[in-house]
Amino acid sequence: MRCVIARFAFDLSKSGVVASMKGVRPEPVTGESVIIGRRRYSVMQVGEVVTRQDRRDFTAGEVLRAMARLGFTCRNLPAAAPAPGLTPLQEASALLGVPTAG
Repeated sequence: MRCVIARFAFDLSKSGVVASMKGVRPEPVTGESVIIGRRRYSVMQVGEVVTRQDRRDFTAGEVLRAMARLGFTCRNLPAAAPAPGLTPLQEASALLGVPTAG
């Protein structure tokens, strides 16, 4: 499949991406990710390995689109957990600027 990443055209295949990522240790994922084989890689790490370009040259969106078109499972940023609700007393105290105990 032909795709454009950082204004350069690449002919990528699913087997080619799997072969490129073989033996590459995944770095900790803090944002978008791609599942290749049984491993979860950072989108930027995949883009860097596959294109051999610096991470500053492309965006995560470009790589996500290409990997999704190739059939890889892509994950977006994890949803933020909702903040725990305050009791009415804690909320009133916070509005007044008075610290509450527990």
